[in-house]
Amino acid sequence: MSRRLPPSPRHEWAFFFDLDGTLIDFTETPAAVRVGDELRLLLERLYRDTGGAVALISGRTIRDIDSLFPHTRMPVAGQHGAERRSALGIVTLHPVAAQRFERVRLRMADAVHGKAGLLLENKGLSLALHYRRAPRLAGKYLVEMRPAGKDKGAAILDFLNEQPFQDRTAVFVGDDASDEFGFATVNRLGGYSIKVGLGRSAARWHLPNVRAVRAWLAS
Repeated sequence: MSRRLPPSPRHEWAFFFDLDGTLIDFTETPAAVRVGDELRLLLERLYRDTGGAVALISGRTIRDIDSLFPHTRMPVAGQHGAERRSALGIVTLHPVAAQRFERVRLRMADAVHGKAGLLLENKGLSLALHYRRAPRLAGKYLVEMRPAGKDKGAAILDFLNEQPFQDRTAVFVGDDASDEFGFATVNRLGGYSIKVGLGRSAARWHLPNVRAVRAWLAS
């Protein structure tokens, strides 16, 4: 993975951001995350300056993301693109086989029952097993099950087919394995793929941590 620092942001780019581990630091549980005024103001300024070409691409649900950013309804892809809200505010949902989903949910719930530090989150179209409170486990503290055919790269392509993202240079900033789909897509398009933190990645640029991402945006 390249350790090059990315060039300063430009207003003519289309910006796509992961959330946890990228714009906000991890907390013990997903619900414990709080977004301060500094980050809100940074994103709102970028949103205005780019004419709205800023989207959040996250494993969180759209409802959860809106609760973190209540003042601006930005374009957003939740649950890795299984749900997406366009710049016009139109929400689309990826179809999921309800019976199969419920069978998997029950099996996962049974597997984690009684195991300290594990939290199974049902997001409606995907499942997330959090183990941040189980310190013997490593990595990004999360294992997810999501529908096939949707990932962060596909979500970025969907946005780039719409205004105000269309015909702009794509920039994606992320930190974990699920973001690799976005990095690969942006690389194919000749954009800027930016990995946050350590680890092997297809990203061609690098920022060391959440604080560095915010400083880069402020520049």
